[in-house]
Amino acid sequence: MSNILHRHTQASLPTAVRGEGVYLYDSDGKQYLDACGGAAVSCLGHGNQEVIEAIKAQADKMAYAHTAFFTSDVAEELADFLMPRSPGMSKVYFVSGGSEAMEAALKLARQYFVERGETGRRHFIARKQSYHGNTLGALAVGGNEWRREQFKPMLIETHHISPCYAYRDQLTTESEYNYGQRVANELEDKIDELGSDTVIGFIAEPMVGATSGAVAAVPGYFKRVREICDAHGILLILDEVMCGMGRTGTLFACEQESIQPDIVAVAKALGGGYQPIGAMLLSEEIYSVIESGSGFFQHGHTYLSHPMTCAAALAVQTIVERDHLLDNVVDKGSKLLSHLQSLFSEHPYVGDIRGRGLFIGLEFVQDKANKTPFDPSLPLHKIVKQASMAAGLMCYPMSGTIDGRLGHHILFAPPYTIQNQHIDEIGDKITQAIKHSFQQVGVV
Repeated sequence: MSNILHRHTQASLPTAVRGEGVYLYDSDGKQYLDACGGAAVSCLGHGNQEVIEAIKAQADKMAYAHTAFFTSDVAEELADFLMPRSPGMSKVYFVSGGSEAMEAALKLARQYFVERGETGRRHFIARKQSYHGNTLGALAVGGNEWRREQFKPMLIETHHISPCYAYRDQLTTESEYNYGQRVANELEDKIDELGSDTVIGFIAEPMVGATSGAVAAVPGYFKRVREICDAHGILLILDEVMCGMGRTGTLFACEQESIQPDIVAVAKALGGGYQPIGAMLLSEEIYSVIESGSGFFQHGHTYLSHPMTCAAALAVQTIVERDHLLDNVVDKGSKLLSHLQSLFSEHPYVGDIRGRGLFIGLEFVQDKANKTPFDPSLPLHKIVKQASMAAGLMCYPMSGTIDGRLGHHILFAPPYTIQNQHIDEIGDKITQAIKHSFQQVGVV
């Protein structure tokens, strides 16, 4: 009997005891190919000795110093590394994870306008089927109704527009570009409805992760969004917690959209799972308003800029850059996507295969022609996960792909270090798992 409150009280989980490269091993000696990086976290895989030695070296120097009293060399070094590589950001705020980074972003965005004297700005606009974290503020701006439902009485008022989800929502009568402009213009409609002087900002994932399964916006969508934000004087806040830090093939996912945000949040692949770390990066405009005003960001956590987490992240990012691993993300990502397409493009229950870099999703459907999802009462995502684990493969499954209730998908986000043989292994094992899953539910 475990004394841990696990994610599910009925779960019977294997015990992970060792990690090596792209593999994890349980207490029975079983090997699992970590094809999802846990939750798109383990960008360097497991057991990287260089990162481990960096953590040990920092522990030998100093484990912790509170940021109300001190800064640290390693936090300053990590900031110095990130800033020139960021999409035009000026400062960075190190926290313990993605939800904290997004919570900080929301509070900073409000404080920015307060210090400008625009105290009437109170509304955030985000997108349906988005996910921005599990703290109450981050959950409020998230657009997944299943996650929000029981906590609604506790959430701040937010507003949601349609996602950019071409597979589901593009009309047969419109081009991809026109579809993107149409759903982007919903932002302007919502701003007009609320009053532009009451809106703080628009929040979006450049590439939607867990809730919809690696959904990228169509070309031109985010450029239009940036135009609308600029026209109405509101902030563009990008959530790159899952899709950033190289996951899609560039260090920041928004680079591929050719836009510059006002605030961007990162986590997961920032530290690669070696230590818990996230970060909020902000523009010079926002920083200068705070600096010339109160000079104080009215927020904080005990473990801000924790030296050991910063040491781990600096080592991870140094290795990613030095070893040109983003080139491998692009190359192996293209190969993995092509391999999955060759295996499943004709599969009757795989409706869409999508992705960018090493961030790839498979969406399941009951009727491929009509894109009809399986009945939500069928726990297909859990069945596929169990079959995958039995086959020695970790993928990231989710239900509620379409609206928080309907739809199922799986997500692949393997380490940036994968090689061709691992792509073949992923293909073999997921083929086996999907075949077994649909046999189990009795549709083949």
